[in-house]
Amino acid sequence: MKAIQFNAFGGPEVLDLVDLPTPTVDADSAIVQEKAASVNPSDVKNLSGHFGHTTLPRIPGRDFSGVVTEGPAEWIGAEVWGTGGDIGFTRDGTHAQFIKIPVGALSRKPRTLTHEQASAIGVNFVVAWLGVVDYAQLVAGETVAVIGASGGVGGAVVQIAKSRGCKVIAVDRHAPDADSPAGRLLDHYVPFDEHAAERVKELGGADVVYDAVGGVAFETALKLAKWRGRVVEISATGKRRVEFDVIDFYHNETQLFGADSAKLGAADSARLMTELASVFDSGALQAPSIAQTFPLDHARDAYVAVAGGTRGRVVITM
Repeated sequence: MKAIQFNAFGGPEVLDLVDLPTPTVDADSAIVQEKAASVNPSDVKNLSGHFGHTTLPRIPGRDFSGVVTEGPAEWIGAEVWGTGGDIGFTRDGTHAQFIKIPVGALSRKPRTLTHEQASAIGVNFVVAWLGVVDYAQLVAGETVAVIGASGGVGGAVVQIAKSRGCKVIAVDRHAPDADSPAGRLLDHYVPFDEHAAERVKELGGADVVYDAVGGVAFETALKLAKWRGRVVEISATGKRRVEFDVIDFYHNETQLFGADSAKLGAADSARLMTELASVFDSGALQAPSIAQTFPLDHARDAYVAVAGGTRGRVVITM
């Protein structure tokens, strides 16, 4: 099979298009012929050596959509999608024509999405769902403030919150694209500046704050929360050590959660992907905008696009 692989850490230039043996099936696994796979910022970071647990040589890539060609009889021919914090790090990833995954990682893709669209869901929507549904336990009628709503994860949070009957306040340096799936759903936009907390409080405050920026935004995130509000952190942009007023924190009885989708392997992620599939098929969630697609033999260009900050999702087709 054709795949991209790296044997040393660095930029997109360390990626090579190679011919490798097609994976073979065993009793506990399935083989998926990939149709499309997205490139995430974490894939670019992985390439650079950012994650200490990555082993080389390695096929990168976390998210995929394709068709099962080998495995349990009931899955043969099924259109599936998936992601996982182990895929592309400690097991070969999705930027290849075929991938071997545990049977427990199989999840049927939404019927309403193309393979390209389905491949662009995984990481962003899984960590969004993990934070607002599993951890913060968002319920209908609550208000969610999303710091970094213009990004992939932030946009996923916006959509999930609206699908569950909540009001959403976007907090970002720039207003999300009004024509994007998330931008069309927003109730309010508040610029991320020194007045952000005051403006969100004027709107009633937030029951849940999903901070997709972290670091430089952390103190602001805490100030947005109502009494007994829940704050979800997934990143540490700009700085990894922060200071905040502990007295204000405990007087407000704020709950603080960290959400890390990298801790979920492919099989663990399948549960969330299956839940998401039903919501996509109901029409309550829409695929994010795909900015660019590249064939596998131009995968380096896809990585360059993501490293350069392309807005919208970047997808590799097989």
